[in-house]
Amino acid sequence: MNFGAASLGPITNHASYCGTNPTEALLLRDKPLHLSCGLDANILVSRGNMFQGLRRHKQAFSLTFIVSAIRNGKDEHESTIGAYSDDQSLTISKSSHKANDTTKESVASSLYPSEDHSQHAKILGNHGNLLDKLKAIHMHALAMEQWNASRLKQCHRRHAMSAANLIHYLALRSLDVDQIKDDLSSVGLLNLETINPYVIASLSAGIQMLENLKSTSLDGNDKGITSDKSEFTRSMMIDKANSNRDFLIGPLQDERIHIMVTVGREAISNETFINDVLKTGATIIRINCAHGDPSVWSEIIRRVKMNSQMLEKPCRILMDLAGPKLRTGKMKPGPCVLKISPKKNAHGNMINPAHVWIAPKGAGPPPSHVSPDAVLYVDAQDFLTKLEIGDTIKFSDARGKQRSLKISKKFPVFNGVGFMADCTKTCYVENGMELYIKANKKRASFGCVVDVPPTETFVRLRVGDLLVITRDSSNEELTSSKAGTPRVTCSSGYLFDSVKPGEPIAFDDGKIWGVIKGTSISEIVVSITRAGPRGTKLGPEKSINIPESNIQYEGLTSKDIIDLEFVGSHADIVGISFVRNVNDIVVLEQELKKRKLEHLGIVLKIETKDGLKNLAVMILEAMKLPNPLGIMIARGDLAVECGWEQMADIQEQILSICSAAHVPVIWATQVLESLVKTGVPTRAEITDVACGRRASCIMLNKGKHILEAIATLDTILKSSSTKVKAEVKPLVLSNHLS
Repeated sequence: MNFGAASLGPITNHASYCGTNPTEALLLRDKPLHLSCGLDANILVSRGNMFQGLRRHKQAFSLTFIVSAIRNGKDEHESTIGAYSDDQSLTISKSSHKANDTTKESVASSLYPSEDHSQHAKILGNHGNLLDKLKAIHMHALAMEQWNASRLKQCHRRHAMSAANLIHYLALRSLDVDQIKDDLSSVGLLNLETINPYVIASLSAGIQMLENLKSTSLDGNDKGITSDKSEFTRSMMIDKANSNRDFLIGPLQDERIHIMVTVGREAISNETFINDVLKTGATIIRINCAHGDPSVWSEIIRRVKMNSQMLEKPCRILMDLAGPKLRTGKMKPGPCVLKISPKKNAHGNMINPAHVWIAPKGAGPPPSHVSPDAVLYVDAQDFLTKLEIGDTIKFSDARGKQRSLKISKKFPVFNGVGFMADCTKTCYVENGMELYIKANKKRASFGCVVDVPPTETFVRLRVGDLLVITRDSSNEELTSSKAGTPRVTCSSGYLFDSVKPGEPIAFDDGKIWGVIKGTSISEIVVSITRAGPRGTKLGPEKSINIPESNIQYEGLTSKDIIDLEFVGSHADIVGISFVRNVNDIVVLEQELKKRKLEHLGIVLKIETKDGLKNLAVMILEAMKLPNPLGIMIARGDLAVECGWEQMADIQEQILSICSAAHVPVIWATQVLESLVKTGVPTRAEITDVACGRRASCIMLNKGKHILEAIATLDTILKSSSTKVKAEVKPLVLSNHLS
């Protein structure tokens, strides 16, 4: 790309904006200008010269250089330079714009009735050169596209239009446009906060509207700016965004956004689980490769495809690669004992008995409409067939205490019959414990309890405690040292190589915080600074975050590359965890090309500071591939890394960038979490879902009440898609008002 020399209009006091001679600074040469990696694309570099002034103080927009680029008669790029101020119109040299776009749309062609034009023209006059300012922004966006022509040429043709619009959006974001936003709002024109998906089309329409307004009020014959980019019309941009969404996650069903549900081993232990999830409203199933193995994943996928076909409900499968996530290691399992306790009041008197589900071995979890407090599996079919409602089961618990269960309900299950029983006294059940029936005129029958899971193992941490993190070892799974100091393991060497004394560390998505007190090759000592009033449990496989440490890790781990083979042949979409920069995307490109996976959807999970800062350039790099592309806002790790108080703004930033790039967004982490875990949502969770409706998909994590959560989410999304309006009664004024 060859730029001709540019001339500067008669503007004074501009040298200070560049820190060099204006004419020298504005001499654009061979090398195309690339965006900075972050959102602050405010420093533009041309062959070593710092060209500043695109973002200033609040009044900075009153005096700014605008540089544009067009093609000359030799099919080469030629630059145009303009500047404007509050009291001076835009000055442009070497301008050769041609009004040859006959397909440009105007989004506000019928905004005002003809009799109101004179009033709005008066308002426009009061705002000075609003039209010139909008033209300057328009030219700046096109210039930024030209400056990044080499980058755009590398994008796959499927993403070319979206990549160009992302450049236009970043050009707009690089300017301080607060004043012009207010000016446009005062005349009822553009809202610069909502034009992200179609920047050039909206700017062109706004310019045309202002030109028409000016022409009508002054009987002038001025012609407005028309874009030579006919593909950047508003309707085509909207169609492109919808096409990208459908290409990645499928068309909308009933005009509501998609619901993604995370599943694990529970999906294969219950024959009807996947069927129930799909019938309730899920359209995408997510499998986390950090858990399970190919045998489990294969069975889940088989059931998803079978039930999707049977129900005639399309469902796509996303598999998340584990990535280099830091987690606590395994802990020695506890004893296989189950505590069953009825609900009691403050005086220790029973309020409600504990509800116990009793079923044959291998029957799977209880039906979705049953919510027991405990589950017992019995290895004796004859014993269960003799049970009837009203019978009493007696046993001696792990402590030798005599206890009983009274059968209250009976249900058919997949491979036999299941029962609900009431327990009125606390008991401890273990494997091998014998149950027997003793009813009137009946001979006693015996059954044996099996498959009691081991108790949860954890360390409870309080503020002021010391915690020791050790490298994972095959011969030790520790919970505490001989001296009584709690200990956990971590298998990742990145943790031990990266942290320094004084740096913060967080566990379990920020539930526990501490400060590094000391490090060695094999141990890290942490002082706990934040935990619950009664202490907070830290168990195995919980996240570890070191937000201020300079951790260096590879984008795709060796496990990820192995798992990618399975994902490419079984799933529709792959989730890439902990992407940080362009290098991570380059590695991904190489692995996908090596396996010829050009149709596999890609979802980049944004969960680190670097990932957020480099989001725009990572999207542009990923657009070199023909693969469908999406972004997941992984709010768990992202909140810990960037700070809880920043999350609202971070969500908006990601949504805005993705909207400009026409990239679908997945809204994830802790969506309706209270409802999923306890069956009752919080009010904040409902409004969080309302905010998430701007995304293309909302993700739910697994939990005991996942079906209720899917149904609730589906109802909220459907009410949004049908645009139900709240009834507002007419205001009746009181006759007693004085």
